[in-house]
Amino acid sequence: MTVNSTNRIDFEVIASLVADGARVLDIGSGDGTLLEILQERRNIDGRGIELSQRGVNECVARGLSVIQGDADHDLVHYPDQSFDYVILSQTIQATHNPKIVLDELLRIGRYAIVSFPNFGYWRVRASLMFKGRMPVTRDLPYSWYDTPNIHFCTMRDFVSLTKEVGATIDRAEALNGAGQKLAVSMPWSLWNLFGQQAVFLLRR
Repeated sequence: MTVNSTNRIDFEVIASLVADGARVLDIGSGDGTLLEILQERRNIDGRGIELSQRGVNECVARGLSVIQGDADHDLVHYPDQSFDYVILSQTIQATHNPKIVLDELLRIGRYAIVSFPNFGYWRVRASLMFKGRMPVTRDLPYSWYDTPNIHFCTMRDFVSLTKEVGATIDRAEALNGAGQKLAVSMPWSLWNLFGQQAVFLLRR
């Protein structure tokens, strides 16, 4: 999924989850903004995979170690536990096989960090209910016929998927449209309703 890295509210949360000096693989690196943030703040040993050649070129121009690759096909080439963290930000909904991809993340890394737009967000539900049309929002900015997103999910869907692949949720955050974290004490049902984006820290 190609996203605008400007004002990516999930990047701050992701950066807070990564330990200093960690080995990190960023899948779907885009223009390299997240990797650059992690290098500057966390002094990571970072690598990246990006589907688009344009994105790879932008990353390399920033001095980042990013290669062209596809999350659906190229993760099998990485050894078990070869990274401390494997990050998939705003990309899992654009993969063809999310379950297989998530399983690979947990194999390659000691931890997996996954962020995604929440299709259970109340504005998305309202658009479907009252307009009868697929929603177009800031986090889902594409029309149904040209979207790269092929597997929309809600936070509760993702939690169910983590159970299927045997993952443990070490931490989860739901973010509203202003980038503010929702109260940890809220039940999943309210996070699923009011969270515009979600960030999960997982391990096996």
